[in-house]
Amino acid sequence: MSEELSPGDRAPDFDLTAADGSRLSLGDLEGKKAILYFYPEAMTPGCTTQAIDFQTADDDLRTAGYAVVGVSPDKPESLARFAEQEGLSFPLLSDPDRSTLRAYGAYGEKQNYGKTITGVIRSTVVLDADGTVEHAFYNVKATGHVAKLRRDLGLD
Repeated sequence: MSEELSPGDRAPDFDLTAADGSRLSLGDLEGKKAILYFYPEAMTPGCTTQAIDFQTADDDLRTAGYAVVGVSPDKPESLARFAEQEGLSFPLLSDPDRSTLRAYGAYGEKQNYGKTITGVIRSTVVLDADGTVEHAFYNVKATGHVAKLRRDLGLD
């Protein structure tokens, strides 16, 4: 079971392969505010809705100084298809061993249709430009989460 992050925590380091085959690490985000969102599986209905919502908000989030990054256990090839299919302009990172998901508290036991299972916990962690956690949201809903996040960040 992974431990959830809290505001004020230092963001765990990561170095993951992106959909385009490049690498992205926490250090690459240094000096930028970032929204890391963790989702279970590309091309599923909920994850597609959430990705499209982030894409729709991406210009406003960029203008406010935030870089959006999606993380899932999918292989880079699947993420590339997903990004192309949905017209996503932000990086999608592959975490097949789930080490980053665990480090960010986004992997563990959760409820799915009344059953307890182990898997990716839909989560969003907002980092300041120094890599410190500003907000950490766990067990978020795919639908409506980005709108709530925008309100929480004072962007609406």
